[in-house]
Amino acid sequence: MKIKVNQDPLISANEVTDEKLLEVKGLEKHFPIKKGFFQRTVGSVKAVDDISFYVKKGETFGLVGESGCGKSTTGRTLMRLYEPTNGQIIFDGQDISNLKERKILPIRKDIQMVFQDPYSSLNPRKTIKTILSEPLQVHNLYKGKQRQEYIEDLMDKVGLNPDYVDRYPHEFSGGQRQRIGIARALTLNPKMIIGDEPVSALDVSVQSQILNLFKDLQGEFNLTYLFIAHDLGVVKHVSDRIGVMYLGKMMEIASKKDLYNEPLHPYTQALLSAVPRSHPTEVKRERIILKGEIPSPANPPKGCVFHTRCPAAMDTCKEIVPEFKEIKPNHFAACHLYE
Repeated sequence: MKIKVNQDPLISANEVTDEKLLEVKGLEKHFPIKKGFFQRTVGSVKAVDDISFYVKKGETFGLVGESGCGKSTTGRTLMRLYEPTNGQIIFDGQDISNLKERKILPIRKDIQMVFQDPYSSLNPRKTIKTILSEPLQVHNLYKGKQRQEYIEDLMDKVGLNPDYVDRYPHEFSGGQRQRIGIARALTLNPKMIIGDEPVSALDVSVQSQILNLFKDLQGEFNLTYLFIAHDLGVVKHVSDRIGVMYLGKMMEIASKKDLYNEPLHPYTQALLSAVPRSHPTEVKRERIILKGEIPSPANPPKGCVFHTRCPAAMDTCKEIVPEFKEIKPNHFAACHLYE
């Protein structure tokens, strides 16, 4: 049975439009810190702290930053796996920030996730056929022979032998398991897929195969991606636009070309200076070494959260939170250097 492609006849495959599929406004996710016998709340971890961005239909938006910056929490909050503390999540024109479980269930099929670890994200006690059947059962799609054919076609789409559907996850390699994870995300023919560092746990030789698979599937199914990663080389390969996060805040957003050629925020400049050149013709950047440790998200610094490590920090940075605004056309940054 052939998979029905989520395709608008007026839009060619993998064409980025100006229409926003996902819009995030002032999103916050704080985790309470509890202490004592009565578990009183004594503070909160500001994992995501007032970030805003959008993702257009058909594009790949990359979200990067150091470990602990809040990018994975952002992805899970957008999926409503975590309840947002504040802010708006508008998906395909509908505000899903505060929807109850019963009302959000129909929307879940349009936004799916590929998790980081292909070993822990698949149930070891279930066959691949059962794993891929579960979303279809929840949403009451296809039955009997139709479902079997649909699952086999999915396996073929992600580059796996359809005869392997009765095997268990432990019988597959890491790259094959991630392909199964991608097949599971595709099962309900979603409009958007969130990839939470989907290649970071794989061998380098396998990473390129999975990245190419993502690109091929995007063209075939007209998918929109939110691609979360800490590897700037990987993000450059797959993204159209990129957002840079630090300590729960959005530091910079720009197109791939603008961000890599002319980064505005000192944090982005430091991150890019650490990326090895993949070709001799690429511009050689002066290495910027950040001093100190990342502050705790339970007690972030006053003013700009990056000022404790920023080589260009001023007195203003220590007192006033910089406004996230458009510095150049379609190039946004939160930095006092450009005021």
